[in-house]
Amino acid sequence: MSNKKKIILMSCLVGLLAVTAVFNFVFAGIEGEEKTVPTANYFTTYRTERNSSRSEEFVQLDSVIALYDEENEKYKEAVDMKMKIVGIMENELQLETMIKSLGFADAVVSIGYDSDNVNVFINSAELNYDSALSIYHLLKEETDIVAGNIIIMPVYSES
Repeated sequence: MSNKKKIILMSCLVGLLAVTAVFNFVFAGIEGEEKTVPTANYFTTYRTERNSSRSEEFVQLDSVIALYDEENEKYKEAVDMKMKIVGIMENELQLETMIKSLGFADAVVSIGYDSDNVNVFINSAELNYDSALSIYHLLKEETDIVAGNIIIMPVYSES
């Protein structure tokens, strides 16, 4: 291949690279806009997914409960598991309502089944010390969760 062809080929490749970079900026919408998570549906989507997965768990547990008699160990385990999930659901709903009463537009609480972890997602552009502390104290008063197992995260949502 001659030097002239190599130069033309390299020039074309550099030009394609430049065009790709321009398209990347245009399609990504990088024009100094602040990026936010499309969270108008974040909290609703989270709750919907959580409820649908729990509904599937309930269906599976109900099938185990229907399969065995009350004296069987699997029956007892399935009933206990179902009651624990119901308790977790009640606690999550109660905590979400209480966090909203602190002035947040929306909140989602997720309590771990096998662990003592509590994740709290609040609808806020930022989380300052006072807000985090008020949520933390609320969780400490209402649950027996250890401080290191509480995670509070802001998720900005334009409602």
